[in-house]
Amino acid sequence: MNPKSELLAFLKEIIQKEADEKSMNWLDEKSQKIQDSGSKNAFYLAFSQASRFFSKDKLLLNPETKIKANALIDGFQPEFWNVLQTARAYLLLHFSLEKEEWLKAINQLFETGDLYEQQALYASLNLMPFSEEMLPRAIEGCRTNMTLVFDAIALNNPYAPSHFPELNWNQMVLKAVFMQRPLYRIQQLDQRRNPALAEIASDFAHERWAAGRNVMPELWRLVSPFINEKFMGDLEKVMSSEDLLEKKGGALALHHSDFAPAKELLKKYPEFIHGIEKGAISWEEIGQEYQETRV
Repeated sequence: MNPKSELLAFLKEIIQKEADEKSMNWLDEKSQKIQDSGSKNAFYLAFSQASRFFSKDKLLLNPETKIKANALIDGFQPEFWNVLQTARAYLLLHFSLEKEEWLKAINQLFETGDLYEQQALYASLNLMPFSEEMLPRAIEGCRTNMTLVFDAIALNNPYAPSHFPELNWNQMVLKAVFMQRPLYRIQQLDQRRNPALAEIASDFAHERWAAGRNVMPELWRLVSPFINEKFMGDLEKVMSSEDLLEKKGGALALHHSDFAPAKELLKKYPEFIHGIEKGAISWEEIGQEYQETRV
């Protein structure tokens, strides 16, 4: 079985667990028609009509299925998808044309699709046959202020970390900070941290403070490897905050820094050291708690 066939079989398997027989018969019929005809109109119509047959309920995947997904495509996390997204991805993989015609057709769908169709397309970037050529579209998509679409690109998606140049990566991460999206769900965030991003994050914090507003605690994850004398002033301010979650973020940033003054500052807060060493304080825990406070 070739990689595409394996991926199709996997998608069908997880859809079947969430959909009824009528919906699966429709999916089989439409995907076969798309594959046999190569018709753009047949594809567009089925892609749109899928919402009549499949729900926006989140997929419920067991640990083995999650492992299998990652084995098929590194970083693939369909546990963050819904049934409708998955059905649309399945249809998308049956749509086959010559490269230029395919790109033209898919870009047209990006332009004309509704919010949920765009969500499915952006989330499927790594599954697409000509994914390298979709980079300009992905970068353009990050300019949106629609959370559903932005999240499809930025969160739990391996496309941006494996394709975005540093400038576009930094812009995407800063946009996630600005929109207060959960940074812990950005894949390869630690691996792609860089000095320019740390500077941008610090500048953003100063702008927020100057406006009398708080800073999301996950932001200091971006600064942590690059803490120096300049950034120490930021962390000292964070650690003097009355906001416990903000201080947890600051403490974790200090903990992961190799800068000696950062280690000295952290020693003043043994309760955080204890929590970090026990695993009770982590970026994921901080991110989750911060998102819960915003609901």
